[in-house]
Amino acid sequence: MDTVRWIITTAPEIFLLLAIALGTILGRQKIRGFSIGTTACILIVAVLIGQLGTFTFPSLLRVILFSLFVFTIGYRSGPEFFASLSIRTLAQVAMALVLGGTGLVIVLIFAHSFKLDPGTASGIAAGALTQSSVIGTASGALAQLGLPADVLKQQEANIAAGYAVTYVPGYILTLLYVPFVAPKLMRIDLKAEAKKLEAELAGGDPPRSENLSYRKFQARAYRVTAGAGRTVKSIEEEIGSRTVIDRIVRGGTDIEPHLDTVLESGDDIVITGRTAVIVAAKPIIGTEIDADEILKAMPGNVLEVLVDSRHLHGRSIREVADQVGGDARGVFLRALTRTGREVPLSAETRVYIGDVMTLVGSTRNIERAAKSIGQILRAGDRADIAFLAAGIAAGLLMGLLSFKVGGIALTLGGGGGALIAGLACGWLRARRPTMGALPPQAQQTLSDLGLGGFIAAIGLGNGAAAWSAIQAHGLLLVGMGLVITVVPLIVATLFARYVLHMNPVVTCGALAGAMTVDAAVTGACDVAESQTPVLGVAVPYAVGNVILTVLGPIIVALTYTG
Repeated sequence: MDTVRWIITTAPEIFLLLAIALGTILGRQKIRGFSIGTTACILIVAVLIGQLGTFTFPSLLRVILFSLFVFTIGYRSGPEFFASLSIRTLAQVAMALVLGGTGLVIVLIFAHSFKLDPGTASGIAAGALTQSSVIGTASGALAQLGLPADVLKQQEANIAAGYAVTYVPGYILTLLYVPFVAPKLMRIDLKAEAKKLEAELAGGDPPRSENLSYRKFQARAYRVTAGAGRTVKSIEEEIGSRTVIDRIVRGGTDIEPHLDTVLESGDDIVITGRTAVIVAAKPIIGTEIDADEILKAMPGNVLEVLVDSRHLHGRSIREVADQVGGDARGVFLRALTRTGREVPLSAETRVYIGDVMTLVGSTRNIERAAKSIGQILRAGDRADIAFLAAGIAAGLLMGLLSFKVGGIALTLGGGGGALIAGLACGWLRARRPTMGALPPQAQQTLSDLGLGGFIAAIGLGNGAAAWSAIQAHGLLLVGMGLVITVVPLIVATLFARYVLHMNPVVTCGALAGAMTVDAAVTGACDVAESQTPVLGVAVPYAVGNVILTVLGPIIVALTYTG
């Protein structure tokens, strides 16, 4: 033990990294398809390791780690958050606000009824509402109250204790509530309603799987005979299904395929589109030829494009195609992904900022269309570290500001400031794609490392005190947490169904999004035997991340008695 204590004193960062590693490994383990999650496991491992001795980490380390995490949340949610403030998505925003507001009210009722300190109240809010970022924003707000060091340490321990005992029950309850309880409250059969929604999206007919995503895309070469003397436009219109003449070779020379270009007998052309359609184009054009050279020269590609145009937010794929207009010529939608899950495709499927479109076509056509849609995601993109650092610095400066309301000092704290800065920077990046690059892979790395490191530091530094608090008040905190999880979900469900009149399938996805529990969406999709619940996730997820995160300083301000 003497050796362990020496390592703790000399290099506590070793145990911090060890807690991250062990917690991440445990958090990824699934038992019958269920996993606790890395954040909760990191905290539990850190609290247990914290029993070995006294760990001390500089506050600067924790500030930087949490700022990286919360700035990334803001950056990722920024474009979608600001775009959600529109009439098309107002119902989903309202539902997320009702859920977060109900959670806040219940936390405050418990805090005043049971005389909970700000740390404990913030901890159970973070765990029961399954929003880990509340830990950081609450800690930052407490740090600005000028509390004695031992009092501040106890408050942080209470945050860790409250979170540790309420997060797992809250997470499990949300997983069970969304696919099973919510449909019962709305008096619907989730599977049947999903089929109805799919039929609506398909224009009234039950959709077939091959119509939900346009994967059969091909290029073929023809020698013009029957189509001689006709324009490119007339040929494309007769073939239909958005088929495009992508290349014309006349006497060994490439001719630019404009819509008014007239085809001549003997021209070799390449048409691109859905396989079944272009195979049947022979009578319209001429003879299919084996022309490997001109086909090889076609710069075909499959690229992912991040939707960031506010003008497209909340519009159907049909409306998006109309708005993009001629820029979409020769480009086909292969898949639409939202928060990592594929969305069912039809002409009426809604598109939101933050969605990722997988586009198929020639490189030049996709790049042309992408200018009207968003940003092409390329594996080689590098993170703009200067933009990242400057944004976080601005957020931390903003977090130093405070003002009084009725004698109560309100402050965003460093975490809240970094969140606001992240939102602004994400929005600015969407408006000016040439600046502030932060690729999705970089975002995920910063988020995981920032939150994991911060949670590990909290658990290690307050392990003994947190364990004592859990032993003294664990059952009471669990009971409070169950109420704080379930009641907001019930209120939000009834509000969405009977006040907002939202589609019940979309409501299930929206509930999971507002609670920021990705796994609950999967559960709803499994029960519905459809991907349609994913349609409701995007906007509430963005709003929920922001609203729940700022609860930390609010709870501290309204429960601190001095």
